[in-house]
Amino acid sequence: MKLAIEVGGSLQNNLEAITQWVQIAERLGVESAWCGEAWWGDAVSLLAYLAGKTERIRLGTGIMQTTTRVPAMTAMTALSLNDLSGGRFILGLGASGPQVVEGLHGVAYEAPLTRMRETVEICRMIFAGERVRYDGKVFQLPLAGGEGKALRVAHEPVEIPIYLATLAPKALEYTGTAADGWLGTSFSPNHPDAHFSFIDKGLESAGRAKTEIDRCVSVRVEIGEDVEQMIERRRKGVAFNMGGMGSATTNFYNDAFRRAGFEDDAKAIQLLWVAGKRDEAAQRVPDAMITEFQAIGTRDMVRDRLQTYQDAGINTVKLGLDGVEPGAPRLELLENIVDLVEGLS
Repeated sequence: MKLAIEVGGSLQNNLEAITQWVQIAERLGVESAWCGEAWWGDAVSLLAYLAGKTERIRLGTGIMQTTTRVPAMTAMTALSLNDLSGGRFILGLGASGPQVVEGLHGVAYEAPLTRMRETVEICRMIFAGERVRYDGKVFQLPLAGGEGKALRVAHEPVEIPIYLATLAPKALEYTGTAADGWLGTSFSPNHPDAHFSFIDKGLESAGRAKTEIDRCVSVRVEIGEDVEQMIERRRKGVAFNMGGMGSATTNFYNDAFRRAGFEDDAKAIQLLWVAGKRDEAAQRVPDAMITEFQAIGTRDMVRDRLQTYQDAGINTVKLGLDGVEPGAPRLELLENIVDLVEGLS
């Protein structure tokens, strides 16, 4: 099982620390570093900078929003990042959600899966060096009735892997059909079929083997003796995902927890959060909604949990270490995790 790290957030007074952290991860053998974008900054700028500060570690967008960029610009950005990194770039795409897309960008959150599918298809045409002619439901290239003509991007053909961050069943199925990798979240290795049954259905329909897709999931990791305190500190974050990462009617994170066997809990927490009862929502989070979706506890507990992820079919664990202080504590934790993963059976 491979290791990846998550980076990003505000770069103000933070760029040097982020750079050093990625360089340390590279020296320790971490396979990839991923930068996301939500409402603090874009993913591209930091990765372009890190491309010049690293040599081996792969760099991925985790994720670049398909709902706020046109496909050709997405593809050209990917080509540039791939060139800057010497072929180390991974294009991670996702639809985000209506609260961010409509609230921050002012773009209607319409047909997100269709838009994702068409973005992937157009990007692959551009990566292959083809002249772009495309007649989709969302995108028509060239635009009908205008003065545009079909163009070929001035770049040699290149293969850039495309990973998709998906949670809803139809989107997971499409991931199995078309993606090189899956960027998963809200995943419990105790209930892998809550996601994998749909991915595997897509793989089968496309005639692909299960090994043809990298199953990469985000996992919050912390090693320590005070397990109760670790759990307590994470309740509000889980409650936020259940009630705040989407609207009352559209919350893909909440839906994923429901499919994993926490339907009553997820529904109750969401209702409390939406009603403004944030503390009550946090206290409603059962321990299992934390311990089954993260790897926290003593060193032995974390080792066993990482083994469970590997046994469930996860190829790459994308580490979230934001609960651990930067500097020596975080470095020690990463060294511990590298050692634990190397010792998995």
